[in-house]
Amino acid sequence: MPLKTALKNKNIKSIMYEAWSTSWAMGLIMFFIFLIGLADVYIAGRFGKEVQAAYGLSFQLYFIFLIISMGLSIGTVSVVSRLFTSKGHEEVKVAINSTLLTVIIAGFLLSIIGVLFGGTIITALNAPREIKEYAVKLISIYSIGIIFHYLTMNTNAILRACKEIRKSVLTMGIVCTLNVGLNFYLSLHTPLGFKGIAISTVISLLIGSMLNIYHVMRFTRGLSRICIDITKKIVRISWPAGLLHIFLHVGSMAIFIIISKLPQYNVETMAAFTNGLKIESMIFLPAFAFSMANSVVVGNLLGKKEEQNAFDSGILTALLGLGIVTLMTITVMFNARTIAGFLSNNEIVIDICTKYILIALIAEPLMAWGIMLAGGLNASGDTRGVMKIVSLNLWLLRIPLSYLLGIYFNLGAVAIWWAMNISILFQTIFLTKRYFSKKWLLLAEDI
Repeated sequence: MPLKTALKNKNIKSIMYEAWSTSWAMGLIMFFIFLIGLADVYIAGRFGKEVQAAYGLSFQLYFIFLIISMGLSIGTVSVVSRLFTSKGHEEVKVAINSTLLTVIIAGFLLSIIGVLFGGTIITALNAPREIKEYAVKLISIYSIGIIFHYLTMNTNAILRACKEIRKSVLTMGIVCTLNVGLNFYLSLHTPLGFKGIAISTVISLLIGSMLNIYHVMRFTRGLSRICIDITKKIVRISWPAGLLHIFLHVGSMAIFIIISKLPQYNVETMAAFTNGLKIESMIFLPAFAFSMANSVVVGNLLGKKEEQNAFDSGILTALLGLGIVTLMTITVMFNARTIAGFLSNNEIVIDICTKYILIALIAEPLMAWGIMLAGGLNASGDTRGVMKIVSLNLWLLRIPLSYLLGIYFNLGAVAIWWAMNISILFQTIFLTKRYFSKKWLLLAEDI
């Protein structure tokens, strides 16, 4: 059924209603996460540009430790969402048990690695001396909470795949309130100082993980069995997504390192880039929300063997998200300096951040479109295709071009921002081409 005909189909209309229902809930969850990040950047700024830059660097490393969890959450949604509509609840329970065991083991191991070696990695990155000490302390504390972040993220994925996303919204609302409140109190009103930024994250994620486990346990009541085959399927879908996130976050750190080599205002530019990414993440709230909604809706439809409806709903969901992202992008660009000034009182940082917003956000709708289509591709298990497109674009185009223009030809930070835009253009073209080829529909595994 072509898309034009599908628009008139009541089934598609119900699918779009479901996509919107999932998207607004995911958007609210992403908004909570954005508020946490915004509070982190604001508090870090109260301690100076050095702490703000150190926070940006340490948080990039922290997210690298979360890579396996991000990949597992994609695999979990892909498998559980299809099982939820195609087979009985016993199979869903087995998949959830298998996921939780995998997540606990991975999270515990990564917490240990982060605590033992996080500071060493920061030192090895040869970051500017004035931010190194702050970054080492922050990553050492963040690492304690890795296991709780793993549990929170993947139990959210389970609830999302089983159409219980409102419970995730409740949990993340509590996490956000605790995190922001503790952030202000511990950082500004106790001797902990800037370390309160990381400590508040660990405490709030501990509470959030316990709440989500309580919600998930009702799906596994009376069953303790796990299935190695289901675990293998989740891991098979997850590892390309996890590897992609490694490439992305190492790439972000590479951009930080490239910026640190600028001949002037390198620390100010690192702080501005940190702030710019947080501002940019605000616009990406609906993009990620619709991408995750696409994964659930497309996954449920593939579980029902409705491939054409899955394809159509992916496009319609992406178009809806694209309109929202475009409106938000225009709004932020018209208020660039005001928003940049909220996160810093350093005029140089504000000037550089304003330029970043005005340049980088030009490509924001393009990136959003690609990410939302990628959500549909991931639902089918086509994580390898997404990984190849995004990672090759990052390491063969974005990073080399940023270095060449920004450092080698000494064109400065503005040239780095334009190099990023160019790479986004090519990434979006190839993701769109892959989605419309429909080859990914044939990759959906029988579960």
